[in-house]
Amino acid sequence: FGPPIPTQSHRARVIMADGGNADNGAKLFKAKCSTCHTCNEGGPNKQGPNLYGVIGRQSGQVSGFKYTAANKNSNITWSNQTLFEYLENPKKYIKGTNMAFPGFKKEQDRADVVAYLNTMK
Repeated sequence: FGPPIPTQSHRARVIMADGGNADNGAKLFKAKCSTCHTCNEGGPNKQGPNLYGVIGRQSGQVSGFKYTAANKNSNITWSNQTLFEYLENPKKYIKGTNMAFPGFKKEQDRADVVAYLNTMK
């Protein structure tokens, strides 16, 4: 038996999650995310939590931010892969989240934002 063999599409998604351009991601973050999020060290929470150091952190853990029970109890540790999948459709990934953003439909956009957030730590 053993673990399931990843499908071609799964392998492609893993490669995409790690294949982003941080400069493009910074532009996307500013245009699409910065209305609700900061990502600088010590930055304030806004409509959404500060995302500084989000990679490697468990969901629902930013001090001073009021999370939904769905976020707090999701037991997600944010990695390149989990963030890449979440950013496609946040409400589908964590049912009950308050995040209003509909998601980035383009895989490259998601990979770029993940690459940018990797620089914010």
